[in-house]
Amino acid sequence: MQEDELSVLISKTAALMEQFERRCDEIDHRLLTSSEELQKLTQQLPAVVKQSANDSMQAVPGQVSSQVQLGLSRPVNDFQQRLDKAGNDVGQASHALAQQIKHIENLQRLLIWKVIGVTAACFLLLLAGGIWLSMHYTKVIEENQLTADLMKTYNNADLVLCEKGQLCANVDTKGKHYGDHRQYVPVMRR
Repeated sequence: MQEDELSVLISKTAALMEQFERRCDEIDHRLLTSSEELQKLTQQLPAVVKQSANDSMQAVPGQVSSQVQLGLSRPVNDFQQRLDKAGNDVGQASHALAQQIKHIENLQRLLIWKVIGVTAACFLLLLAGGIWLSMHYTKVIEENQLTADLMKTYNNADLVLCEKGQLCANVDTKGKHYGDHRQYVPVMRR
């Protein structure tokens, strides 16, 4: 009965561990994908803004273009500063994300070692229980062996139940007598 419960416990623990590993792998994959996309966007955004601004400036006539460049240089610089700050924030967030991933990996290793320890302890308990049961039943078998030999002897003797639960025997009156007062005689074989 305990072996069945132990087997169920081990299978449930294994299923839980597989589910935990699957979820950790999904989280790792999502975090890696998000980090890569953020880095790509951070690198591409300044170039796209500059390219767009350059294309717009070339389309405007020379005088208007110089006036617009003078008027836009401050907002573009402000925008560039905000963009740099956003890039730094994204870098810090990705660093924090990497720290969380390391923490999750450490927790996963700890959980694996705990599962291995519990499994080993259960195995040792099962082994100790098996040894104890085998020793116990060996002793029971030895005790029952004596009883079985005695029952064989009773079955070979010519005995019957008499009135009111008394045991009657067909005895060998000519046989040798036994006991302190020679009151016992051998029972005839069937």
